[in-house]
Order: sequence, then C-alpha cells, then structure tokens
Amino acid sequence: MRVLIAEDDEELAGTLAIGLRRENMAVDVALDGTSAAEKVTLTPYDVFVLDRDLPGVHGDEVCRQVVASGASTRILMLTAAGTLGERVAGLTLGADDYLAKPFAFAELVARIRALARRSRPPTPPRLAFGDLLMDPARQVAERAGRQLRLTRKEFGMLEVLLAADGAVVTTEELLDRIWDENADPFTNTVRTTMMRLRRKLGQPPLIVTLPGRGYRVGTP
Repeated sequence: MRVLIAEDDEELAGTLAIGLRRENMAVDVALDGTSAAEKVTLTPYDVFVLDRDLPGVHGDEVCRQVVASGASTRILMLTAAGTLGERVAGLTLGADDYLAKPFAFAELVARIRALARRSRPPTPPRLAFGDLLMDPARQVAERAGRQLRLTRKEFGMLEVLLAADGAVVTTEELLDRIWDENADPFTNTVRTTMMRLRRKLGQPPLIVTLPGRGYRVGTP
C-alpha cells in the first residue's frame, strides 16, 4: 500500500511515517501544500492523508485538485478543528474521510486500510493460492500450515501478487506499490527481494517470472 502524508508539523509527519511503515505501508511525506500537490500528481497513491491547514497551497485546494483529476487516490483529511461544520466542509470538498486531531494512531491505521480497500478493485479479506494462505489484516502468511517469517517488503510483494490473481505484475508496479520515493528504480531491489521471498516460500515454486514482463503467481 502506498500512502502520502501531507503534514506541516515535521515531527508529527515523521512519527506517523515511521508508524505506518511498521504497518507494512510505503510512505512518502510532504511538508507543504505545493510539495503535496506535486507528489500526488506524479505517484498513484492508494491513500492521501491530508492536513487541511497546509502552508503554500492550502489543503482545501490540494483536495480539490486531486478530486478534479479523477485519480483513484482516497483522501483522509486531518484537522485540528473537529466541529460538525468543519467535518461537513471537508467532505464537501471531496475528501473520503475526516479525522480530527488529536487522534489515536490505531484509528488512523484502520481508516487508511479501509480507504485503501476502496481505492482498488475489491479483494477477499484472505488471499490464497494452492497451499499458501495470507491474511493481510493480521499480517500473517503461511504455507501448508507453516507460518512464513517475511519482512515488510516481502509480505507486501506477496500480497500484491496474490491480489492480482494470476495477472502479471510488472517491476514498476511493485516499486510503486511497496517502496517509497527513496527507492532507486535502477537498482535490483525488486529482484533481490523476490529471490528472498521465493526461498522462504519453498517448494514447489509459486511465483513465475516472465522475462521482460514481470511476475505472477502460478506454476512454472
């Protein structure tokens, strides 16, 4: 899952980013409205956590731009004002959800996950292929009853492949969905992570490489 946090409080933005990365999300941060508008234009984020009172371009205007673009990105608007009028105003702008500060981190995670499910075609709560079973909400994956000890990137890669249900997923798609903006697109990061994931999945192989195209779950 790819998330953008637009928050001018640098300490809060950093804390949220660290916490969401621990929840297996790829997170980018923007500290003002201008940067946020640029990032959300260039990257297909699943969820955009948008502080309403941003410097530069105001959060309201950033929200309008995203909605007008027709992007599938879901917007969770944050504000220090939690009155009914403020919530209605934010939703009227086109935001998908609204959260007043201060908020519980667990609630933020739950709302982001709920919005992410709406940003993509619906997938079942549990993903499976053969004897491989994954529960994204619980962050658990097992094969033939054996729990797999996966890193966050390995888990994210496997989730994307299983959700594709046999369709080919390109290297570029994996980078966009699982890694943040600090990932170097010219490295062999995806290939290296894929090698580790395959070793942990064991035999027989469950992931097929299609040279020049990408990867899919299936039998060779």
